[in-house]
Amino acid sequence: MKRYLDFVIQKDLDSKLVILTGPRQVGKTTLSRHLATQDGYQYLNWDIPNDRQILQAGSWDTKVPLLIFDEIHKMPNWKTWLKGVADARISRQAQGESFQKILVTGSARMDTYRQTGESLAGRYFAWRLHPISVKELVSYQGMSAEAALDHLMLRGGFPEPCLASTELEANRWRQQYFTDLVREDVLEFSRIHEISAMRTFVEMLRDRVGSPLSLASMARDLQISSPTLKKYLEILEALYIVFVVHPWHQNIARSLLQAPKVYFYDTAYVRGDEGIRFENAVANMLLKHSNYLEDSLGQAHGLHYIRNKEGGEIDFVLTQQEQITHLIECKLSKSSISKTLRTKAAQFSQAEAIQLTRTLDQTENREGVWLKKASDWLNELAA
Repeated sequence: MKRYLDFVIQKDLDSKLVILTGPRQVGKTTLSRHLATQDGYQYLNWDIPNDRQILQAGSWDTKVPLLIFDEIHKMPNWKTWLKGVADARISRQAQGESFQKILVTGSARMDTYRQTGESLAGRYFAWRLHPISVKELVSYQGMSAEAALDHLMLRGGFPEPCLASTELEANRWRQQYFTDLVREDVLEFSRIHEISAMRTFVEMLRDRVGSPLSLASMARDLQISSPTLKKYLEILEALYIVFVVHPWHQNIARSLLQAPKVYFYDTAYVRGDEGIRFENAVANMLLKHSNYLEDSLGQAHGLHYIRNKEGGEIDFVLTQQEQITHLIECKLSKSSISKTLRTKAAQFSQAEAIQLTRTLDQTENREGVWLKKASDWLNELAA
């Protein structure tokens, strides 16, 4: 299946090194090889011993049009190494050799993994690949927007289960995927005796999607310290298992001190009713939209939520350059507009206030708030 980043990455490769990150099995390697179908390429994965020797020796083929380096963030001092590779390529080009494209992929956040090393500033463009969205299923699979949202809520957006021929195949993939992630990938950040606690933590998070998270309370239940649990959450974020949505506040420091909400990249892994899975699916696509705009335009875009002192909440807030552009509430069916959403819509008149509804016959505007059918609106997002 063609992915939404194919064209933009191909274009960026013509001028700079490209770093592509995203969850494991979200389609990075498939996308990379698809980019190279018309030209020759060499794929080298740090996790493969023979490939690792070639990477360490720098003995790859300098004549192939495209080099793909996978998982090199696991290499000690990978930033310094990659800076040298990028500079050597420029030197060869100055000597008359053809320009060799370089694509670097990884299943962990490369900005948090082994942060030491020289800066790569000015040498690369970065892209984040997300699970399949309503827009992609409509654009590349020919589904209706409503059918696409139904499918994603059942299967999630990871390519293999999403495109599997049966639900049984999708379920078997999911069980193995999370077992391997916790058992193997987490060890890159943590210690083996912490695996059991980490697995329990993930299971607890499955039941807390969309609710403000009390790490102190969860730490007591797990009988570990709050700083340790905070580290576990950072690991799960770094490995693209979950993402955190912080409350919006004009004072960034105050925002980070307040309880965040947690969502899974794989919507189908969420435990809860249809409303919770719907909210997680929307969160996924809003994050994808926000990251795409940030990566493509070089502007600060953010995803947050609002909770006031009285406990009133707005599910999601989209921001651009720290200014609120959208206030979004998720509902399964047509219902009255919440008082909090009406109040904030009046307070932030420059923002579009939307109540996204799972089932809706007609778009309406009530007291400055739009009621829109979720599947159609999600299909209009940037990615």
